[in-house]
Amino acid sequence: MKPEISDNESLWKAHKSYTPEEVLAAGGTTAFAQKRTEETEAAIEALKNAPPIEPFSDEGWAKLMDEVTRDK
Repeated sequence: MKPEISDNESLWKAHKSYTPEEVLAAGGTTAFAQKRTEETEAAIEALKNAPPIEPFSDEGWAKLMDEVTRDK
């Protein structure tokens, strides 16, 4: 099975922690949660729509699988 890997760097950024003051400034917990949900849904859609990237050629996969078989 060949993995599907995205090279879109914005999808892999670290998640930020927020202070209580930032949550309140965003309009309270409900407004803050809705904004985070929208960002999460956008990230999920971006992952679904990302083009597949093949890290190995067919020859590379064949060689890798041969090595795995021999190392069992």
